[in-house]
Amino acid sequence: MAEREQRGNRRPREEATPEFADRLVAINRVSKTVKGGKRFGFAALVVVGDQKGRVGFGKGKAKEVPEAIRKATEQAKRQMIRVALKDGRTLHHDMEGRHGAGRVVMRAATAGTGIIAGGPMRAVFEMLGVQDVVSKSIGSSNPYNMIRATIEGLNKEQSPRSVAQRRGKKVADILPKRDDHVTEQSDVAHNATEAEASADA
Repeated sequence: MAEREQRGNRRPREEATPEFADRLVAINRVSKTVKGGKRFGFAALVVVGDQKGRVGFGKGKAKEVPEAIRKATEQAKRQMIRVALKDGRTLHHDMEGRHGAGRVVMRAATAGTGIIAGGPMRAVFEMLGVQDVVSKSIGSSNPYNMIRATIEGLNKEQSPRSVAQRRGKKVADILPKRDDHVTEQSDVAHNATEAEASADA
């Protein structure tokens, strides 16, 4: 009996911590008029991600809402993409995505900014694991176009590591050197103080 109780207690814990999280973005009801009445169908749009750099979206159609969501979730898991995140919280650089009439702009943000985005785009960023980002939807407000444009833009992102591999260089050679920037600032400040001292004299 004790072993059965322990097994029964283990299952809810495993189910409570799934590998992927999902978010229902939109659901549409479609009616078809036939002889004898109307037939209703449902279309669901779902975003799935592991909140660690992987995200995908899917759509499903069925006569019942739960079945439509299940189909959309399965499709989203099959077509997930991986996006490199800077410090695990934001994008590496600014980018733009387009799909049809949908156009979105995404910009990297400093820590503490949060997710500044509309509903469909926010779902993508939350499932992706982004914590700081500034985005704007300029084109169509259709959730399907917005999500496709967002995914298309995220596919364009390039991390410093991937750029270094393509160019045959090291990551340190591509990134701006902070020491040089600090040295330039110190030289400018030193020259300014010397100018002030000579003016006072």
